Amino acid sequence: MAMDLPVVVGVDGSEPSLRAVDWASDEAVLRGVPLRIVNGCLWERYEGAALAHDLGGPSRALPQEVVQGAVRRAGVRHPDLKVTSEVVFEEPEYALVRESRGACALVTGTRGRGGMTEALLGSVSLTVAGHAHCPVIVVRSSHDNQARSGRQGLVVLGAGGRTASAFAFEEAARRGAAVEAIRAWRCPARESTDHALLAGEPARLHEQQAVEALDAALRDAPGTAELRRRTVEGPAGTVLVDASHHADLLVVGARRRPRHFGLQLGRVAHRVLHHSACPVAIVPEEG
Repeated sequence: MAMDLPVVVGVDGSEPSLRAVDWASDEAVLRGVPLRIVNGCLWERYEGAALAHDLGGPSRALPQEVVQGAVRRAGVRHPDLKVTSEVVFEEPEYALVRESRGACALVTGTRGRGGMTEALLGSVSLTVAGHAHCPVIVVRSSHDNQARSGRQGLVVLGAGGRTASAFAFEEAARRGAAVEAIRAWRCPARESTDHALLAGEPARLHEQQAVEALDAALRDAPGTAELRRRTVEGPAGTVLVDASHHADLLVVGARRRPRHFGLQLGRVAHRVLHHSACPVAIVPEEG
């Protein structure tokens, strides 16, 4: 049954992945489901366990040690949480995308390259967010690592698809938080006019279209939810990044195109994944 599907978290021994374990543990408790901890790794297979052990250092720990440490961390945080774990000897992004088929949500931390950790999202997180079959929550090292009771009491929704909207309301209900649904709009420069009496018409038309799109996305919103609606002029990615500064979670949809094998993330999802001030949930939308 879908209700029994676990929250899956990918770990690699880094501090960002351990913070993701914290978030995923909280998320599993909120949902009343088990937690599954997965390490996808190739280097032990090719270099050998003895060589891996000789290299030393926390980032070079054996995959089994990485997983065991994550299991202990989850157990300390939530002693009654059911936790399973597995080491999968393949590229981590492929392992996690496959795991997403049997998960209610998948959580990853970010691990940037060199000195750009906070500026660039790791390739694993990008690939998983672009191809997973369930919602993916990406937690950066600068983000709050708890899903239980966020500091802001707010889930921000980049309103568009109805699946993402439903996910946002469910997450907010679990946390006792409000939902702020935002629809950005822009008036292309070519539609502006020098005529004083008509100057505001294109802008009003685009704003009205944003209001209608927002209403459509929120058509199935639960009547008990605390809901705030906003239409904002500006690029959607920038508008949502700005809103993330007062949110505990930012939710956006990502269209999935059947039989398309490229990265299935649009510009808005890319923008918020790289720059959001809070964890980001990417929710697959068909079409």
